[in-house]
Amino acid sequence: MKKTKQQLQTKLRSKIRWGVAAIFVLFLFCVSLVQPQKVNALFTSFSQSTGITLPTFDEEGFRLGLDLQGGAHLVYRADTSGIEDHQTAASVEGVRDVIERRVNGIGVGEPNVQTNKVGKEHRIIVELPGVTDVNEAIKMIGETPILEFKEENNVPPREMTAEEQAQLDEYNAEAEQRAQEILAKAKAGEDFEALAREYSEERVTAEKGGYIGYIGKNSPYFQFYYWGASSNEGDVSEQLLDTVDAYTILKRGSEREGPVEIEARHILICYLGAQGCEDPTMTKDEALAKAQDLYNQANADNFAQLAEENSTDPGSRDGGGKLPPITQGMMVPAFEEALNAAGVGEIVGPVETEFGYHIIYKEAEAPSKEVELWAIAIAKQSEFDILGPQDPWMSTGLSGKQLEKSEVATDFQTGVIQVSLKFDSEGTQLFKEITQRNLNKPVAIFLDGEPISIPNVNQVIHNGEAVISGNFTLPEARLLSQRLNAGALPVPVELISQQTIGATLGAQSLAKSLKAGIIAIIVVMIFMMLYYRLPGLLSVIALCVYIALTLAIFKLLGVTLTLAGIAGLILSIGMAVDANVLIFERVKEELQSGKSLKTAVSEGFIRAWSSIRDGNVSTLLTCFILMGLGTSFVKGFAITLGLGVLMSMFSAITITKTFLRFVEPWIGEKGSWLFLGARKTQ
Repeated sequence: MKKTKQQLQTKLRSKIRWGVAAIFVLFLFCVSLVQPQKVNALFTSFSQSTGITLPTFDEEGFRLGLDLQGGAHLVYRADTSGIEDHQTAASVEGVRDVIERRVNGIGVGEPNVQTNKVGKEHRIIVELPGVTDVNEAIKMIGETPILEFKEENNVPPREMTAEEQAQLDEYNAEAEQRAQEILAKAKAGEDFEALAREYSEERVTAEKGGYIGYIGKNSPYFQFYYWGASSNEGDVSEQLLDTVDAYTILKRGSEREGPVEIEARHILICYLGAQGCEDPTMTKDEALAKAQDLYNQANADNFAQLAEENSTDPGSRDGGGKLPPITQGMMVPAFEEALNAAGVGEIVGPVETEFGYHIIYKEAEAPSKEVELWAIAIAKQSEFDILGPQDPWMSTGLSGKQLEKSEVATDFQTGVIQVSLKFDSEGTQLFKEITQRNLNKPVAIFLDGEPISIPNVNQVIHNGEAVISGNFTLPEARLLSQRLNAGALPVPVELISQQTIGATLGAQSLAKSLKAGIIAIIVVMIFMMLYYRLPGLLSVIALCVYIALTLAIFKLLGVTLTLAGIAGLILSIGMAVDANVLIFERVKEELQSGKSLKTAVSEGFIRAWSSIRDGNVSTLLTCFILMGLGTSFVKGFAITLGLGVLMSMFSAITITKTFLRFVEPWIGEKGSWLFLGARKTQ
């Protein structure tokens, strides 16, 4: 019996030790998610030195709300008066999707577009972090969705007539002559800025005396840069610079060191579903496996050849994967972060972006050169000015006005997911004529000027019903149907509220909030260690695990952090400490009542649990109510507080308990002053 009891105790101690190890591994994993840059650099160094490839963590940062990042907050009212009740929700959701796509077209990172209902009004709330040109965003968002059906433009591009060509030549000859006269004046020493204000036809620079500023080789004025780089300060161009749209006279100013410029090559392996992937043949897993194999093969000598043979990037493939000189902000964040972290001569990868998996070879890195320039531009004409754009698609006259509805459907024979279309009487006739003249040809569906589907016409459609078939998943088909219905059921939107938040104010608020939170946490930790001694130290360790775990959950779930959300997080940290206080005081009471340390710890947790549970459940109920009824900032507070409370319960009951049970045998059955005092003797 004694041996059996000893075996059970040994087994229990083993479980506790494994529990402590698991908590330690969990802590390291969470820290790696929260601060992945250093961990990835360590893993990359290990992989290069040993040849053993280790997985890396996503280096994308936390999502920040408007109050921290700055940006615009817009509220629109949707006019659903012309929509039947059963179609209202789908129509408003379709408009929300269109607005979200338009916002993405502006280039906004992490936009938030959501619908809301106030009374009988349907509203669309648009949050645009980091937006600088709010008026442009409002202009793009505020238009009703436009759905169009287009067919191939079979009319060949028109060439200019002899009369038009003569007109073009005459105009450009006169422009060149005027430019030569101005060049002569500039070379004779006349004030360059005065000449620019008087003669330059490029309005923006003319108003500034022709001043362009400091430019590098990646500037839109790159042609001017190469002239300036080979000239001296104060020089005026000896001849006119003949560009596509103007005859230009340049003056060189000073020179300065520009941003760091990186020379690099890359191999891109794209896959089905990756952005811009033409004719994809691989799944994501297959692409990753191939990219990993290429990374294992690649070295400085064979990289260009591997790129030419394997890369799916047509822009750089033929040049051995060579990229133009790269400066800050030119590449997508994941690519740029990996490139910046790499050393010169280092090959890194696979690096995942929205375009696929990249193998990156960093060839060189050095500061670039920028030159200061002034310019006088005399405009030229081109064929485009006379002929206009040559569009490969032309309108059929069929648009969203004739589309009654769109729904997700399934082919009964094959089970393939499709999107069905139903036109009204006018649309039925138009669609019949369109399918007759485009049999076995594509017909493109455009939404807001962008093609969303280009199906092929397989048969003439007489009844005004059709299906769009393709490799749709169910979410993709629903999204396409929403987009079609958004065009078919136009819902006008009206801007009723606009608020702009400065990024500087957000950065200051974030810094102050983090400072306050760190100070508060440190003070609490010091109090716990001074008042509760060893258990206090254990609670501090548990608190560190709790903070890392909570932040990792926020990042994995994509929680948007706002000032209110940070307040919720800090409050949840206080509640996590409160749970530890309840537990320690209960354990102390049990020790003072004469119970052994082991029994006191066990009973203390059991008796404290009801108080911890009731307090946290009431807080969670409040959080759920705020999530359902509150505004966006209140919801942010409720979400972070609710998640924090759940994690605090796990921390107090699981992590702290495991630590106490781990150190318990070293204290002794009677306890000590280091561990909540000694057991009361009878």
